[in-house]
Amino acid sequence: MAAPTPEQLGPLAGLAGMWEGSQGVDVSFHNADGEIGDTPFREKVTLSPFGPVDNGHQQLFGLDYRMAAWRGDEEDPFHTEVGYWLWDSAREEIYRCVMVPRGTVVLSGGSVKAGDKSFTLRSDLGSTGFGVLQNPHVDEHASTTNFEITITVGEDTWSYDETMDVYISRLGEKMQHNDSNTLTRVAE
Repeated sequence: MAAPTPEQLGPLAGLAGMWEGSQGVDVSFHNADGEIGDTPFREKVTLSPFGPVDNGHQQLFGLDYRMAAWRGDEEDPFHTEVGYWLWDSAREEIYRCVMVPRGTVVLSGGSVKAGDKSFTLRSDLGSTGFGVLQNPHVDEHASTTNFEITITVGEDTWSYDETMDVYISRLGEKMQHNDSNTLTRVAE
């Protein structure tokens, strides 16, 4: 099967490839310290084109997604993600399906025009469309109630800013967990 064309990938076309970024910042609850803090990180992302995927009358093209992030010079990543970015040209929607090995799954989505270089995707806990699922332990101690990510695609860079409202049981309240970075293409 031939790789999808940029037209078939729509606004996802500019994300295809291998990427690295070293200016990431993770603002989150630090269990060891019992407080909210910033963690600088570096990451590698691979987005491999595929499609079409026929889903009845719906036809999707997408990117197979793999990500890992490290603090400083640590050998093992402190965070990884796998999933898919999907483009539905008929509905003008992007879907991002992500799973992290802590037992959390997020399906976010949003309306996007084919030529858009910036877009925002969202999901909410309890939604049957664009939603958040988490294992019982995470649900009890660090429950994500909503998720939003804004992507901006450049020539050989792309950046993201993602925010999650997370109820932290040790704090007894919600906090905004934020991750952001700018990635540079290192290979097609």
